[in-house]
Amino acid sequence: MTQATLPTLARKDFPDGFLFGAATAAYQVEGHKFGGAGPCHWDSFAATPGNVLRAEDGAVACDQYHRYGEDMDLLRAGNFDAYRFSTSWARVIPEGRGAVNRAGLDYYDRLVDAILERGLEPHVTLYHWELPSALSDLGGWTNPSIARWFGDFVEVIDDRIGDRVATYATINEPWCVSYLSHMLGHHAPGLRNIRAAARSMHYVLKAHAEAIARLRAHGRENLGIVLNFEHTQPASDSPADVAAAARQDATHNRWFIEAIAKGRYPKEALEGLEPHLPHDWQEDLKAISRPIDWLGVNYYTRNLVAHDTESPWPSTAPAQGHLATTQMGWEICPEGLEALLLRLKENYVGDLPLMVTENGMAWDDHVRNGVVDDPERCAFIRDHMAAMHRAIQQGVNLKGFFYWSLLDNYEWAFGYERRFGMVHVDFETLKRTPKASYHMLKELLKRT
Repeated sequence: MTQATLPTLARKDFPDGFLFGAATAAYQVEGHKFGGAGPCHWDSFAATPGNVLRAEDGAVACDQYHRYGEDMDLLRAGNFDAYRFSTSWARVIPEGRGAVNRAGLDYYDRLVDAILERGLEPHVTLYHWELPSALSDLGGWTNPSIARWFGDFVEVIDDRIGDRVATYATINEPWCVSYLSHMLGHHAPGLRNIRAAARSMHYVLKAHAEAIARLRAHGRENLGIVLNFEHTQPASDSPADVAAAARQDATHNRWFIEAIAKGRYPKEALEGLEPHLPHDWQEDLKAISRPIDWLGVNYYTRNLVAHDTESPWPSTAPAQGHLATTQMGWEICPEGLEALLLRLKENYVGDLPLMVTENGMAWDDHVRNGVVDDPERCAFIRDHMAAMHRAIQQGVNLKGFFYWSLLDNYEWAFGYERRFGMVHVDFETLKRTPKASYHMLKELLKRT
């Protein structure tokens, strides 16, 4: 684990109004079996042998559906400013279209009120991966109608809580929704199909554009999207590895931001994906690139990329790096966050407000004598806060940082084994135990 490259930074070292928050996602924390939620494609993905560690799912998760007050008390006591959460499509509209589950809407109504009552800001992500099974049956993110279906869902949410929301993000990590889930098969629906990948990569952006248009029509501002980025580097200086890294950078880092900021897709990605896109894809880029008010940046790691002569396009393979890693096996590279923020400013967004909407690390945490000591996570947070601070000093219009995650939770294909939380959760009793990292942040975020 690296040590902090600057003296430990605190709230006072960041600009006035800089937001410090924590984030979660609906399926990972709520308990999907509660409150009338309909089945989603993560339920069936987890029930399929080999997809998820121990075939665990989000049926109970952290039971935030019942324990949200306790969790919001932890945020308030920790001197945080904001909570980033997501709304579950399958909870609110169990069949994906048609009848609304009032109990689901009522839950989000109560949650927003609880956030506000504690002096916190609610920051809402409208979609974080729990697609209703009925829509998955129709092709899900490969169906061209999904943009309209998503727009209808967004309006249902906005009609209930839109008057109290600080910001909306349309979709969390569209690369994971599409490429990771339809090309690599690691997340639901678990496809390995280049045509499905290309179409979902396009239709998820059409859904974003549709949501922005619907919310603008409702008079909403503070609208954005959350994109995930990695610090992509070639495994060597060889031309083949450099080209392979450029292809991975194009599919992972550039595809979504270039469509939104520039109204185009990167040529290195189109070399493999264009034959599989819908025939009229160019016509959609005007709507996709309509202005947003802020951009959410999720960053965790760097990846070294080598050319793989044995595989078809994109012919890439991961290479072993030399940096310390987290429980996920991800290299710890805070300088990659600084470089990313500067790259976004210089090449894509200029002075558009940015927020680091996810940054954190998984570690094998344990409660010992009622305490969770996690010095590795404390150092990770300090180093990445220092990287954000350096980026601000170089002119990046960074407005906030949300630690991922408030709670240990359901970590998708890794079940309940990987712990990202600054609050430990005993998944048998659901007892919450703040870790040393929580107490560190509580001290750093004191208002003087």
